[in-house]
Amino acid sequence: MFKLKLKKNLRLSTIQTEILAGATVALALIPESLAFAAIAKVNPMVALYTSFCMAVVISLVGGRPAMISAATGSMALLMTTLVAKHGVEYLFAATILTGIIQFLIGVFKLERFFSFIPQSAIAGFVNALGILIFIAQLSLFAGEPWQMYVMVAVTLAIVYLFPRITKSIPSPLIAIITMTLVAIAMDLDIRRVGDIGEITRNLPVLHVPQVSFSIETLLIILPYSLTLAIVGLLESLLTAALVDDLTETRTSKNRETKGQGIANVITGFMGGMAGCGMVGQSIINHRCGAKGRLSTFVSGAFLLFSIFVLRDIVQQIPMAALVGVMIMVSFETFDWNSLKILRKTPLPEALVMPFTVIVSLTTHDLAQGVLAGVILNLLIFGWQAAQVRATATIARDEHKVYYIHGQLFFGSANHFVELFDYARDTDKVVIDFHRSHVWDQAAANAIAKVISKYHRLGKHVTIVGLNQESHNNVCKSGVPEDLVNFGSSSSQVA
Repeated sequence: MFKLKLKKNLRLSTIQTEILAGATVALALIPESLAFAAIAKVNPMVALYTSFCMAVVISLVGGRPAMISAATGSMALLMTTLVAKHGVEYLFAATILTGIIQFLIGVFKLERFFSFIPQSAIAGFVNALGILIFIAQLSLFAGEPWQMYVMVAVTLAIVYLFPRITKSIPSPLIAIITMTLVAIAMDLDIRRVGDIGEITRNLPVLHVPQVSFSIETLLIILPYSLTLAIVGLLESLLTAALVDDLTETRTSKNRETKGQGIANVITGFMGGMAGCGMVGQSIINHRCGAKGRLSTFVSGAFLLFSIFVLRDIVQQIPMAALVGVMIMVSFETFDWNSLKILRKTPLPEALVMPFTVIVSLTTHDLAQGVLAGVILNLLIFGWQAAQVRATATIARDEHKVYYIHGQLFFGSANHFVELFDYARDTDKVVIDFHRSHVWDQAAANAIAKVISKYHRLGKHVTIVGLNQESHNNVCKSGVPEDLVNFGSSSSQVA
């Protein structure tokens, strides 16, 4: 009986934590959604509907529990031109197509290609995001009175000190409520949520985009939808990976990909714009103790409740309280451990993380930063992989043996051809590939070229030590099979 009661209390405690965490996230979503609407140049309610729909739908169909998806700044930036040139109805249509593309990526399991993003680029993504969040908060201090600075400091004090008293109620929620009560009671002349954008009490309704269903329309929205789909999945899957690390759990990235697609399709039909996973709000959710889908659902539901029922109160929330919470998020988003690892990392690889951060900050686009980091990492990897070398010895029967070290592929093929001393070598040459691998046709052609050079000088060449795949590649290039001793070692060749 005692055990049953204990489990019941634990369940109720978990539900309370999830609900309070979701409510806290919802309050943080409102001003950000209004700001993103301004970036995309759409009605503020479009962004609020987006955050509501994305959060509720993804809580049901997404793969990562406790992760928050909503309207984001990176996605809003990609929509500006479309809205300016063709209007908001085309944005709704592009959002639906974005969701369809993301769902198809999930169906064909193409999201696995995102696993090629190196850890250093992910660290750069996280660090750039933390810096961008912090910089965005600093801009909100412009023109504000000294009371703003005091309220931000007090908010941070509550956020970090209140958990020492109790962790049953999220400290960010306590900070927001306290600062709101103080601002109202003292009638402080500081910026409120209502000053960011107008919030109406209109509920989202089913809305079919008012565009012509034609090839012309498809050609207009397809480029935007492809970009939105890729950027949205990139941020969502990186956010999911970050929450995985924070919670020490592993979730289905394929289900998350499909879930993002479904959520964007529904959002488009509800008069919203494309959204994706949010690192900052997901960290707030985690910081408040949330671990399940209920918190994500509540964040969306409470957002709609705040719009429809608590509108007048929500508009009185001082921006200082939300700035304080987001400063906390920026510091907790930044991967401080990556700075320690950076000192122990070889110089070429150590460049990837700061390069990703610099590009992200310069372009104000996290997707471009990550792409730049991936490209740099691939160039570094390609350069290192292309460092093929050879050591040579003279065997007892006076034939020369070359031992090949490194990977032979298109990037190292030309250098491989230059490794040999064709004119001065013995009449019989053995090339040992036990410590190498032949990856592609360019590598096989390079081997054939080496053999041809020796043959023109009247010298005999034997290839040994090839594994099965390398053997097949070499034989396809036209090298006679009698010159290729599959699996043999140089010592076995007379």
